[in-house]
Amino acid sequence: MFTIQHSLNTATQNLATISESPRLDAEVLLAFVLGKNRSYLRAWNDKILDEQEILQFESLLSQRQQGVPIAYLTGTREFWSRDFFVSPDVLIPRPDTEILIEHCLEMIPQDLPFQILDLGTGSGIIAITLACERPNAKIIAVDASESALKVAQRNAAFHNCQNIEFILSDWFSNVPQRKFDLIVSNPPYICENDEHLTQGDVRFEPKSALVAAENGLRDICDITKNAKNYLTSNGQLLFEHGYNQAKDVQTILGNSGFVNVQTHHDLAGQPRITAGFLPSF
Repeated sequence: MFTIQHSLNTATQNLATISESPRLDAEVLLAFVLGKNRSYLRAWNDKILDEQEILQFESLLSQRQQGVPIAYLTGTREFWSRDFFVSPDVLIPRPDTEILIEHCLEMIPQDLPFQILDLGTGSGIIAITLACERPNAKIIAVDASESALKVAQRNAAFHNCQNIEFILSDWFSNVPQRKFDLIVSNPPYICENDEHLTQGDVRFEPKSALVAAENGLRDICDITKNAKNYLTSNGQLLFEHGYNQAKDVQTILGNSGFVNVQTHHDLAGQPRITAGFLPSF
């Protein structure tokens, strides 16, 4: 008899060799199949699954055993206590990016107008989270991928964000010539030969959103070079970057005239966010 308990126990054993959290993976996938939350699985662990539920669960487990990320199998991922739609066209939101959100919110006033540009928005998690937390802010979110923008627009509609404009643009190429108080970006920053590209969830994510030339620094350099033309006096440029790139990003910002350059650490204590201010003249 394929009860919830039996199915979860079997799935956990089968996922043990490929996942660091096999029980959690099994629960998330079965809850998705049943259209319930995980607490339901514990309360009704003797419920017998029907044939369609078994087949769908086994199909998802098979894909997970091949390494397909949970977020791509369920089509959603939580970020900043909100659910976001994701697809293989966008990166999977990660907890470390919440550190970037924290630093942005520290400088965005709650009750005053504020102009923000999100470069490489992907699923839109940065722009949408800032828009929800700071409804007086006006945000332009851009991406060079039309498929990614569709995901971001779907997320914005789901969260009823009215203060974001989405633009198809290769960085600044189609951005209106105007001034922003904050430019924020989680750009591609992984080196082309980085071994992590063949490991874990990253194997299934879009390489265009991950990999950059020049040891992963090309896009950060390009953004920094052009950002000065789009920032207000004392405006801030803020990047998420690789754990080993802090000094390089500090140098790039400093050489481009940014001041008060500081790096902040992620949840694992690694340098992850670097920001600088355009000086007032």
